Amino acid sequence: MFKKGLKTIGIILLLLIAILLFNTLTYKSKQLETEPISPIDLNNDCAQHLSEAVQIKTVSYEDSSKFDATSRLQFISFLRKTYPLSDSLLKKKIINGYSLLYKWEGKNASLKPLILMGHMDVVPAESEGSKKWDFRPFSGEINNGFVYGRGTMDDKVNVIGILEATELLLKENFKPERTIYFAFGHDEELGGRNGAKKIAEYLQSQSVEAEFILDEGLVITKGIVPGIKPNAGLIGISEKGYLSVELSVETEGGHSSMPAKETPIGILSSAIATLEKHPMTAHISEPVQHFLDYVGPEMPFFSKLAFANQWLLKSVIIGKYEKSNSGNASVRTTTAPTIFKSGFKDNVLPAFASATINFRILPDETSDDVVAHIEKVVNDARVKIKKTAFGNEATAVSDINSEGFKQIEKTTKQIFKNTLVAPALMVGATDEKHYTKISKNLFRFLPVIADSDDLKRIHGLNEKIAIDNFKDIIRFYRQLMLNSCK
Repeated sequence: MFKKGLKTIGIILLLLIAILLFNTLTYKSKQLETEPISPIDLNNDCAQHLSEAVQIKTVSYEDSSKFDATSRLQFISFLRKTYPLSDSLLKKKIINGYSLLYKWEGKNASLKPLILMGHMDVVPAESEGSKKWDFRPFSGEINNGFVYGRGTMDDKVNVIGILEATELLLKENFKPERTIYFAFGHDEELGGRNGAKKIAEYLQSQSVEAEFILDEGLVITKGIVPGIKPNAGLIGISEKGYLSVELSVETEGGHSSMPAKETPIGILSSAIATLEKHPMTAHISEPVQHFLDYVGPEMPFFSKLAFANQWLLKSVIIGKYEKSNSGNASVRTTTAPTIFKSGFKDNVLPAFASATINFRILPDETSDDVVAHIEKVVNDARVKIKKTAFGNEATAVSDINSEGFKQIEKTTKQIFKNTLVAPALMVGATDEKHYTKISKNLFRFLPVIADSDDLKRIHGLNEKIAIDNFKDIIRFYRQLMLNSCK
């Protein structure tokens, strides 16, 4: 009987191994077979133009009293002078004082338009006058094959890259079949409520429905995706939602020499610690599943085996992703305490304490799910929960079989030789969240080649871009317009 049982177990194990191997060996690549094209020649004027754009301090400050209208108008004037064909041959409209919308009329009115996006503003430069910067952050220094400064990665590189490509096509007398819009907001770093949102409202009032929209977002990663040796161009097909919640506790307060057993600070601290220890459940949402489907077949054997057999090993994959901050952000709605306020004097027990918790929400969850989770986990009636005014749900997942995704994928393969392409989840926020009524197919991708150190430069120190990479960005936008609008 014992031997018969062992034999049965052995047969089951052999069958399981056979299934695992079969699934792995038949796990086929999803990479598009497209030949790279010969790069068009570009001189270094484009680098000079990006340098000049960086020197205009279109900084977005959290303090609205610091808003500098002059710099925005100066940037608009710079674009007018630098790109005379785009300025004169395209229809241009200034939206809400400082944002720009260009319209390049297509020959075929029956085709839905293409919208290319970017933003003109940048974040402040930390330690601007210190030696932490190799070059002053708004100097636009050109040195050793790089352009340095705020906006070289986020996001003047996008605006200048698109207009450089457009100017080239206009010089070539290219006339697009479908209409192309260029939408450049002026306050993306503050949420885009006065820029991109107003542009989207205007487009909606004109009954514009786009075939697809491309904004900044994910990049061409270099050595970042575990197990993938080639560069990987990640196209964002959805972005997480954004919700900040204020938690507050109010008691009588008193003198610090006779403290109560529990104080507002203690009660609230305990609630926050409990939330951090019990985050929302990790799982694989639709855009992450698409990512796994695209990168899995390119992995080394044992990783490929796991990705090909998610029916059995999905929990292992999730556990692996949970170990890193970026991976964890891909598989769960994240919890991030960001602000804590209480007290005014060292010998006075505060009567009130409040904290702000920021959540980035997966596409298959909602802000109501987040509030329900807080109520369940904290389970303390003394802790009041209030949604803050600004927030948005995660965007819908764009179709990876759509014309838009296919054209971005094809163009990436044509310009960036030996680069893998995969759909992915955008964990940060972009201006595209305001365009959900303009198109069903919203994509977030900027063909900046970046390793882990480069990504730290975005909003950090020594932001820079290689001139060769910038030229390829221009080539990318030119080719995308040719591919999508012939």
